[in-house]
Amino acid sequence: MAPTASRETYFETGLAVLSSAGYGSLKLSEVCRRLGVTTGSFYHFFRNWADYTDQLLEFWFDSHTRVEVAEVLAQPDPATRLDSLLAYGLSLPYGAEGAIRIWGAIDPKVHAVVSAVDNRRYQLVHDVVSPILGDESARRYASWAVFLMTGYEQTTLTRDVAVLEWAAQQLLESLRREAAIATGAARRR
Repeated sequence: MAPTASRETYFETGLAVLSSAGYGSLKLSEVCRRLGVTTGSFYHFFRNWADYTDQLLEFWFDSHTRVEVAEVLAQPDPATRLDSLLAYGLSLPYGAEGAIRIWGAIDPKVHAVVSAVDNRRYQLVHDVVSPILGDESARRYASWAVFLMTGYEQTTLTRDVAVLEWAAQQLLESLRREAAIATGAARRR
């Protein structure tokens, strides 16, 4: 067995368990087994299982929403922000996210984190689209994007990232068409 693991590797392993085996398999023994460590190593980093799961959710929120949202918004060019937004959406750990949503359906604390993630991602799309198309269209596209991501996470169909990418491209093409129409109308005035 490996002598130690880092706090971050515990979180990454927890997300990997969620992704590959689902919420029901997220257990201390499985996380330690995958890391090749003893439970003593686990307790070096975490007071108890609840402490770990709280921090795991915070890690998920930080690493897959806060950090990446900031990177998208840091892009100065609107077209580059759109491309970064698409790359962000396609990079999410959808298996883990789907499992976290299932977990959130039975645990109010987890549900609150999932709700915060959804709201932040909605706001991200809104903030990227609003300068291009205005607030009303931004609300529609933000809703569409969140529906697309969460639907992909929850489907029982075979996950096919190429199909998700195609669907996301359709959203972007619709947005770009609407922007071109709005730009043309503004020029004619």
